[in-house]
Amino acid sequence: MTLISLLVLLLIAGICGAVGQAIAGYGRGGCLVSIALGFIGALIGMWMADALGLREVLAIHVGGQSFPVVWSIIGAALFVAAIGLFGRRSITW
Repeated sequence: MTLISLLVLLLIAGICGAVGQAIAGYGRGGCLVSIALGFIGALIGMWMADALGLREVLAIHVGGQSFPVVWSIIGAALFVAAIGLFGRRSITW
């Protein structure tokens, strides 16, 4: 994988993470958070797709690697929603 293809892959992951954040209604974080959410969303989304027996809907091939765009967005939205659900709870004694 070349440096250009890595940067393109990071850009795609950042866009997918930002869309996932927008769907879940989470506005904190910057570019690095969006990139991380894009990759985490891809892992979660592909795991869910494999568990449910679904195939890749839209995958972008960059530098010999495949990045599942739709599953990344869905996984990022679910991950951000879970973080928002558990992160807002405060323990009061």
